Amino acid sequence: MTYQSDIRGELFPAARARGALSNQAGRYERLARQPDPAFQPAAPVTEVREEAIGRVISTNRSPDLGFDRSVNPYRGCEHGCIYCYARPTHAWLGLSPGLDFETRLIARPNAADALRRELGAKGYEPKLLAIGTNTDPYQPIERDRRIMRGLLEVLRDHAHPVAITTKGTMVERDIDILTEMGPELARVGLSVTTLDDGLARKLEPRVPVPTRRLRAIERLASAGVVVRVMVSPVIPGLTDHEVETILSAARDAGAQAASMIPLRLPLEVAPLFEEWLRTHVPDRARKVLNRVREFHGGKLYDAGFGARMRGAGVHADLLQRRFDRACTSLGLARRLAPLRTDLFRVPGAQMSLF
Repeated sequence: MTYQSDIRGELFPAARARGALSNQAGRYERLARQPDPAFQPAAPVTEVREEAIGRVISTNRSPDLGFDRSVNPYRGCEHGCIYCYARPTHAWLGLSPGLDFETRLIARPNAADALRRELGAKGYEPKLLAIGTNTDPYQPIERDRRIMRGLLEVLRDHAHPVAITTKGTMVERDIDILTEMGPELARVGLSVTTLDDGLARKLEPRVPVPTRRLRAIERLASAGVVVRVMVSPVIPGLTDHEVETILSAARDAGAQAASMIPLRLPLEVAPLFEEWLRTHVPDRARKVLNRVREFHGGKLYDAGFGARMRGAGVHADLLQRRFDRACTSLGLARRLAPLRTDLFRVPGAQMSLF
């Protein structure tokens, strides 16, 4: 497939099922292009390129995260969530965090082979591996690419613990692997931002609607998979009133645990989100942006450890208290027992002889 338009900064007011409304240049580009008012750009189509990789495990030292290593089978995400904090990573590729992020995708077809090699490396120490922390492993192109399934097969074969984060109901396809791994080795976090299907279609245009995600929680839980509902992001002034109802609906569907993160607007995400607000909910735009600033000391985003994942101030504290009270009332855990690492089997190792 080809990308039908490549003019940085142009506006796509009629881009069907896309989150971003523009394709502004990334922060590393020296030049920006202005759209020609007489030119009506064609709606962008999805392009997928392949990237051969030698290593697939990324590491981090963030005190805000409950893991220090992760895997991402794709770069970019066709789900098109306008608020996605991963959008700025596309600037590293010389692409726009706007429409490029959701239409110019990169697949890593040899990710499973790379993972197997890394697990078998001398001195490898098994720890929780997180998948879906940057872009969604169950975005639409996974249906044909099946890279995520290949990764799970490697992890299952070697009894390596994994935590999955997704909005995609395609995770149901892999219930067979997840149940084989069992609750000691695998769990799923499924994100629900709002219960309003209409609002979700605008915020997360190519994500299954919330009612469908709740059914996915139910099906996973019924199969014995441990599921956490992730009320993320909570958008102050737009979706924050739904926290308790989302938690209740997810508990009723079978979720055992819950987490919550307020809206984050790093780098290029802030102008993209503001553009979205003024187009789709203009009557609430000012309130939402002012409330976001209250969460971050007068700025649209504070990247400091600790504050970036919780926010600060009166409204942030109130939101956290509401979340904690609802979880306690509903019997939803905030923390789950650690997954096991002692079952790990090194790839290529010979079985002990007795």
